[in-house]
Amino acid sequence: MLSVTMLSGYLYCPRKLYLERVLKLSEPPKEALVKGTIRHETYDLINKNEEKFVTRITEKPQLDALTELYKNQYLKYLRIATLHNKEGLKQFNLNPGDLFKQVYPLIVDEALVRSQKLFAFIEKHDVFGKELWDKLTPKILSELQITSPSLGLKGIIDQIEVYGENMVPFELKTGKTPREGVWPGHKIQIAAYALLLEFHYNNEVKEGFVRYLDSKQLRHISINPFMRMEVRELIKKVTFLLAQKQLPPYCESKGKCQACGLRQTCYDEKAMKQLMENKSLEENQKL
Repeated sequence: MLSVTMLSGYLYCPRKLYLERVLKLSEPPKEALVKGTIRHETYDLINKNEEKFVTRITEKPQLDALTELYKNQYLKYLRIATLHNKEGLKQFNLNPGDLFKQVYPLIVDEALVRSQKLFAFIEKHDVFGKELWDKLTPKILSELQITSPSLGLKGIIDQIEVYGENMVPFELKTGKTPREGVWPGHKIQIAAYALLLEFHYNNEVKEGFVRYLDSKQLRHISINPFMRMEVRELIKKVTFLLAQKQLPPYCESKGKCQACGLRQTCYDEKAMKQLMENKSLEENQKL
């Protein structure tokens, strides 16, 4: 069973994917990964606790007071996520307080957006408590895991906005934002998540979004038949790659190679030859 991240990994560098998945090499953890994990975990806590937060609103609030409630709640989630990753922070000598200051503005922006949307909904529908939550649109699901045996694919979707029977997948990304559109790997992830949602809920998914957290950019992706076809073709290509008995060629992008944590081993011909021989020996022993 392939994962959605393996499809985007193939687009980035087939050789690296082979080294990781077939030869079982692990890229050393990076500082940016720790920061990204804290942001992801904070958003996950926000989404999973949204119902509890909304149902506690039993009377019409002032917008400023509602925004302040959101900020305080989200601040608590950021603290929890930071503490949960203290070992990772220690590994890279990252100061939790400094990182907290970097991430907090993003969380404040999220609190502002959500409080304004909720306030507008209350103003329009004049409902509170459980009734407010029941009628609130969209609702947001977080970290939804879906497996499709027919596709041979599985994935965990960062966020999903639910509008009745319609679902819109969101991918949260840290790091560099493209000038226009989204990076190819991110686009294929959204398309793959759309197929998984369609399989699981038997309802067409027409669009998705990539949210680039560092630049505060939200990029739209329309799901069309060509993208669905591309996902299915990629599944075939990745399956073939992982089954082959020879190393894929080097990546053509020097920039990607320079940033890769597996670069040193990847370019060591002697080490790679030994790894391939070990793999062949293990396979023969299983026969």
